[in-house]
Amino acid sequence: MSFSGLPFDDVRSLLSQLNAPDEGAAAAMSKAFARAGYTGKELGRLHEIGVWLARTRGAVPPLIGKSGVALYAATHGFSDTGLSEQRARVDAVAAGAAAVSHLCVANDLSLNVFDLALDLPSNDMRNDASLDERACAATIAFGMEATAEGGDLLCVGALGEQASVAARAILLTLLNGELAQLSQSDGDVISEAFSHHAEHLTDPLEVLRRLGGRDISALTGAILASRAQNIPVILDGLPALAAAAVLHKLAPHAISHCALANCHDPFEAWVAEELALQPVLELQFTGEAGCAGAVAAGLVKSAAALAGGVAEVAKRLH
Repeated sequence: MSFSGLPFDDVRSLLSQLNAPDEGAAAAMSKAFARAGYTGKELGRLHEIGVWLARTRGAVPPLIGKSGVALYAATHGFSDTGLSEQRARVDAVAAGAAAVSHLCVANDLSLNVFDLALDLPSNDMRNDASLDERACAATIAFGMEATAEGGDLLCVGALGEQASVAARAILLTLLNGELAQLSQSDGDVISEAFSHHAEHLTDPLEVLRRLGGRDISALTGAILASRAQNIPVILDGLPALAAAAVLHKLAPHAISHCALANCHDPFEAWVAEELALQPVLELQFTGEAGCAGAVAAGLVKSAAALAGGVAEVAKRLH
């Protein structure tokens, strides 16, 4: 991604070039299900996911081969704790010792964790923009590299609670939420940030650079690049939802390729409803990032295999 006059102009340009979701492929997949004898709710969400995959991939059947999980780790200036914990999380994932590592093996998923300069926190959003525009745009561009090796399915998330606090700030701003939806500790931090940036929170990319950090910016890039390449994305956790919300506010169809892995609390459920995302799972994951996404990916891959079989049966019956 090369920079033009203003860094964010490149992001807006790419968004303007996105093709609409392939409704023709979705209709063809629905027709294939019906022709194979599945006209009702016999297959539950698998039917719906199969059609969504066809719409996203622009193909019938929507085959899913190489799949992976991308996790991003950063630190934020509003907290002076957590560096050692973040480092331990990154090291555990990199060493294959984390829960998500085992789940990726079980579901035949590659796993990449990206250390986004852990030793260099973004600015404190309570009294400064987390990132300047060029740094934010550069991190979005870095996130886009998540699709550089190709693939048919990508799960994305961020490590650490700091990313979730920043995500709550972004989501409250973009979705017109209330501070009362948060815990007091999060609410105090975010209230200070809102007071400082009050006059600059109308543009979604400004919201991202002022309240988000490197992790949410990189997630924005990964989701955008996947949309441009017709790669389905599974969103895992609030930071991924915040990145999706930024893109949704810029162009609603920019997240038509996204599914939500799981909801585990009322705030996340509220965000999912606002973005019209129905969770693939309801397993009450509340811990390590990536776990819900890895399990959801297994279900999505099953839906893809089912769609492929159905399409073959329908073809024979034609």
